[in-house]
Amino acid sequence: MSSHDQTAAAYDALATASDTPGGAFLEPLEAGIDHVRGPDSTAVILEYGDYECPYSRRAFREIQRVEQAMKGGVRFAFRHYPLVQIHPHALASAGAAEAASNQDRFWEMHETLFHRQKHLADSDLRRYARELGLDVARFDKDVSSGSVLSRVGRDVGSGRQSGEVHGTPTLFINGVVHRGDYDAATLIEAINAGTTP
Repeated sequence: MSSHDQTAAAYDALATASDTPGGAFLEPLEAGIDHVRGPDSTAVILEYGDYECPYSRRAFREIQRVEQAMKGGVRFAFRHYPLVQIHPHALASAGAAEAASNQDRFWEMHETLFHRQKHLADSDLRRYARELGLDVARFDKDVSSGSVLSRVGRDVGSGRQSGEVHGTPTLFINGVVHRGDYDAATLIEAINAGTTP
């Protein structure tokens, strides 16, 4: 078994261990754990995404447009949901984002990964860490560490536990799954309506 396969197997075991029986439940956002930007007391868009998924990349761009249009009227939270069966670099990319988070640079790495989605090999991730001014030795140590793997597994487990996350992107607006289109205009309309389609 390759080291990538071992890492993916360990991640899957962690995510499965996070599942709890007893019905669907969306884990509330936790300060200091979840990646959230934007002011408190505003509408919240929560995305379960995969850095290698082209649809997650589209959602990333549309959510940026929502943030720009609403000028402080929305919060955005991102949770990892790497589709390791179809995206060979998704787990390592999620690990890179978390390793960057350990150096207070999550959002910068998050944006870099989506902007450079076609280049997510390990050597690319390391180059991005260097470009962002991260301590590369620490990044290398953290990127596939048990704590980073556990952090990614926590997000996947919460997505599974919700009963609503089956692929990426999956969006929630104020805790309610959004099954409609995710262009900026539709998202803004759903936020303003206080409901989702």
